[in-house]
Amino acid sequence: MTLLRDSRFVRLQPLLLVAPLLSSCSRAPSVDILGSFFPAWLVCFIAAIVLTALARLALLRWRVQPALPLLVYPSLAALFTFLLWLIFFY
Repeated sequence: MTLLRDSRFVRLQPLLLVAPLLSSCSRAPSVDILGSFFPAWLVCFIAAIVLTALARLALLRWRVQPALPLLVYPSLAALFTFLLWLIFFY
């Protein structure tokens, strides 16, 4: 019987493929704010909420109404969160 057809190898194959991806989870980026460490994504998310509110004010000033505001504003918040995280922590 060859190694590729061995039932033990077939069962362990997904684990062997996923193991290298999990090796990068050793340390999470954190930010020190007044002596307390916060996850970096949380800081980026708070800043993204502020940027989304400013974007909403800019759209209101330009008299632009999004067709689906329930989809547009959370998407803007996610976009700003990911961009800030990439800019400051990647």
